[in-house]
Amino acid sequence: MKLLHIDSGITGGASVSRQVSAAVVDALKSANPTLEVTYRDLEAEPVPHLTGAGLGGLAESDPLAEFLAADVVVIGAPMYNFGIPSQLKAWFDRVLVAGKTFRYTENGPEGLAGGKRVIIASARGNIYANGAPNAGLDFHEPYLRTLFRFVGIPEIEVIRAEGVAFSPEHRANALKDAVAQAAALDGSLKVAA
Repeated sequence: MKLLHIDSGITGGASVSRQVSAAVVDALKSANPTLEVTYRDLEAEPVPHLTGAGLGGLAESDPLAEFLAADVVVIGAPMYNFGIPSQLKAWFDRVLVAGKTFRYTENGPEGLAGGKRVIIASARGNIYANGAPNAGLDFHEPYLRTLFRFVGIPEIEVIRAEGVAFSPEHRANALKDAVAQAAALDGSLKVAA
């Protein structure tokens, strides 16, 4: 079984999403010692943004091959300015490829990349969960859910550390709670039925 671990936070070791994504991978690796992990750090080695000249080689990109080969995908995805980091958007632009991860049919788009377990390690400075006063400003998690549904993955798991910008104490507690959620994850590598 193969796991693809993506990090997109730009604050290095101080990144909450990186710490939570590492805890997720550690929990899955502990439950499955033979798990093969491929790691991609989008801050250290960014995927080039799309250009007209580079569009032709899109179908053969390394990010696409890594994604297609993975049984489990873990993404460290902090919220920047209400959405995902541009580095992560560039990665998605290399992964959402017509004829590879989705296709258009007479009935609309059809995802071709189903059967993967996807876990998002989310970090947000404010609180945007359902019912929170700022929930309507969350373009981060709904966008990620839409992208994965589009390629045939209707359900993703999200572990959130929210309000990390409120205070050092709040940040520490949010991180502690998120890491505990990661440690308690079902170690199964298969998508829940």
